[in-house]
Formats: sequence, structure tokens, C-alpha cells
Amino acid sequence: MDAKHRARQLRRDQTDAERLLWGRLRDRRLNGFKWRRQVPKGGYVLDFYCVDQNLAVELDGGQHAEPEGLAYDTRRTVRLAADGVRVLRFWNSEVFENLEGVCETILAVCEGRL
Repeated sequence: MDAKHRARQLRRDQTDAERLLWGRLRDRRLNGFKWRRQVPKGGYVLDFYCVDQNLAVELDGGQHAEPEGLAYDTRRTVRLAADGVRVLRFWNSEVFENLEGVCETILAVCEGRL
């Protein structure tokens, strides 16, 4: 399946954590920054992407803590960084337990405070 079709599928089948964060990012709700979700870029599909900031936000479930998941995420981040994309990662549990803190961190990066 190509990245475009995979992105469409992921938009339809978003996780609860993605749905919750998207509610805070969509429609320029985070201090006017424009976000897209499930964006194909560099051969990958980014959970959330801010074009103006060239910033990706990735939400990770437990599978990302396994050695294979960690290795994959590292390769992915290195590849995206080579294209100038900054990547922020949060665990799904962080979104559920501290949505305000996650949004504040994203905003701080967008505003150049982090």
C-alpha cells in the first residue's frame, strides 16, 4: 500500500490518543499553528505535521518500547531529520494523563522556547 492510501486509512482508523490530541491541534486551535494529520513525508506517514514549523508530532503506543520499535523509530527520526523535519514523540499515556502538558511542549517548540 502506498503512503497516500496508508495515510487515508490511518485518518479513518485513528487511535483514541490521536483523536484527543487532534481535537487540540485542528483548526489552528494551538496558537494559530496549522496542523495536518497522517501526512505522507519522506516515505513515512507522520501522525501530525505542522508545515510552517517543519515539525512532526508522533504518538507512540507500547510497541514502540520494544527493541524493534525503538530501532525503527530511530531510523525514521534520522531520515526525517535529514530532510529538516523535527520530530517530537509522546507516549499515548502522556496524552491521556497530561494533555495540557503535551500541548504546552508542542507550543513551546513551535514558538522557539524549546
